[in-house]
Amino acid sequence: MSPFTREQLLELLRSNPSLAGIDLGGANLEAINLSGVNLKHANLWGARLTGSHLEGADLSGANLHFASLNGADLSDAKLSEADLGGADLHHANLSRADLSKAKLSGANLHDANLSGVNLNSTNLRWANLTGANLEGADLDHADLHHANLHGARLTGASLGAQLDTERNA
Repeated sequence: MSPFTREQLLELLRSNPSLAGIDLGGANLEAINLSGVNLKHANLWGARLTGSHLEGADLSGANLHFASLNGADLSDAKLSEADLGGADLHHANLSRADLSKAKLSGANLHDANLSGVNLNSTNLRWANLTGANLEGADLDHADLHHANLHGARLTGASLGAQLDTERNA
């Protein structure tokens, strides 16, 4: 559990827009506004960020394993090398976000907006991408082994992804 209450975190944000490396594991941050905040290498394991505003936030290298981000706005966010394994991102807006080299294995991205997203060299093994909007996304070198792309929109996406199951076995 996070050592901070929601009120303490909001007070901390008023005085310092950088929360790099902070431990917010398991914290209830639902519908909070963290737009543009520096959360590089922060621990948000299992945090509840449902409906939160993280537009333009820097979450590079952050631990978001099993975090709940359904309906969150992460447009233009920096999530390179972040761990989002098992995270719930259904209906999340990740448009134009940088998810290069991120770990999204087992993540739920059902009906998520991933238009224009950088997913270069991203681990999407076993990810649920049903109904996701991947229009214009960069999927070069992404690992999509066992990913569910049923109903996903891929118009204009760069598909240099590893789709051959025998190569990925």
